[in-house]
Amino acid sequence: MARIKYIEFDGREHEVEVRSGLSVMEGAVKNNVPGIDADCGGACACATCHVYVDEAWAAKTGTASAMEESMLDFAEEVQPNSRLSCQIRVTDALDGLVVRMPQSQH
Repeated sequence: MARIKYIEFDGREHEVEVRSGLSVMEGAVKNNVPGIDADCGGACACATCHVYVDEAWAAKTGTASAMEESMLDFAEEVQPNSRLSCQIRVTDALDGLVVRMPQSQH
């Protein structure tokens, strides 16, 4: 289990426990966190689960695959710390992870 803090564009915070093995996106969807649409259900076939990984966690969440990088081309306001939350697997090592959502997923 890992506690993950999701921060909406307007600053509202949602801290939830997410079971190891799930994705950061699944944790948001299962806990009704607004701001992550997840239209493709986690298949890395859209960019509606775009998040900004807090700089302190960038190394622990790994790097984006080529497919993820391609999908990020469809996201708005991509930054160096942009990731698709469906591609970040939760482990105990991510306890305390902070991700921020962009203003829009479309």
